Amino acid sequence: MKNITVIGSGTMGNGIAHTFAQNGFSVSLVDICDAALQKALQTIASNLDRQVKKGTIDDAAKAATLANIKTYTDAYEGAADADLVVEAATENREIKLKLFKQLSDVCKPEAILASNTSSISITEIAAATNRPDKVIGMHFMNPVPVMKLVEVIRGYSTTDEVTKTIMELSIRLGKSPVEVNDYPGFVANRILMPMINEAIYTLFEGVAGVNEIDTVMKLGMAHPMGPLQLSDFIGLDVCLAILNVLHKGFGNPKYAPCPLLVNMVMAGQLGAKSGTGFYQYTAGSKEITVAAKFASPPAS
Repeated sequence: MKNITVIGSGTMGNGIAHTFAQNGFSVSLVDICDAALQKALQTIASNLDRQVKKGTIDDAAKAATLANIKTYTDAYEGAADADLVVEAATENREIKLKLFKQLSDVCKPEAILASNTSSISITEIAAATNRPDKVIGMHFMNPVPVMKLVEVIRGYSTTDEVTKTIMELSIRLGKSPVEVNDYPGFVANRILMPMINEAIYTLFEGVAGVNEIDTVMKLGMAHPMGPLQLSDFIGLDVCLAILNVLHKGFGNPKYAPCPLLVNMVMAGQLGAKSGTGFYQYTAGSKEITVAAKFASPPAS
C-alpha cells in the first residue's frame, strides 16, 4: 500500500487525508469543488500547526505531510493509480452507491475500496461494484488525526485477506482497529445513536434542559462531552440519517428519531456546522452557549 485516494474533502475526508499523509503515504484528495479542496488543505495546515505548537511534530514533518497530498476534482484522474480508496462523501445511500460503481470501473482490479460510512450497509455498497470481495468499511472517528479507533466493517463478501490488510494498515496509521460485521449502525452508532436520541427525547419531554442533560452525562458517567453537544459536533443531519438507517434496518420503534431532532434538521439547525443546534456557535471562538430556543428551563 502506497497510493491512497480519499474521496470527499470535508471534516472526515481531510482528517483521513491528513492521517495517511502524515504517515508517509501518497494521498490523492478528491472533491467536485476546487474551493472545497483548498479549504481542506487550509484545515490540514492549521491542524498541523497545532501539532507543531504542541511539539508532537516539527516543521519538517508538517512540510512533508503537506507535500504528500495532491488534490483533484476528477475522480478518474485521482483514483486511477490508487492501491486503496477511502470514500468519505456525504452520508447518503444513493450518492455512495453511484460513487462506488464509478470507482470499481476506474480503479485497477487489485485496488481495495473502503467506505467511511457510519451506518450504510457495506454489503449493499459492495454489490454496486465489480469487486464485492475487495469492499470494506473503514469507519474513522472525528477528529481523525487524534482518535484512535477505526471500525473495520466486513461486508458479506469481504475476504479474510482484505480484512487482514486493512486491520494491519490501520495499525500502521497508529490506530486501534476493531473488526465488526455488517449490521445497521455497526457497533459504534448502534450504541451511540440511541443514547443521543434518548437525550433529545429527555429535552423534548421537558425532563431537563440542555446544559443539565449534558452535565449529568459528563459528571455522572465520565463522558468527555455531553450527548447533546456531541450530536451538534457530529451534525444533527448525520444523526438523523443514522437513526433512520437503524429504524429501517431493525424495524424497531426504539430507533425512531425524536420529533425534535426531525424538526431541527428541517429548520436547518444542524449543530456546529450551521452555527446553531442545541448550542450556539460563533466562528473563530471556542465559546459556546445554549441556543436561545432552549435557554429557558423546561416546564415542570
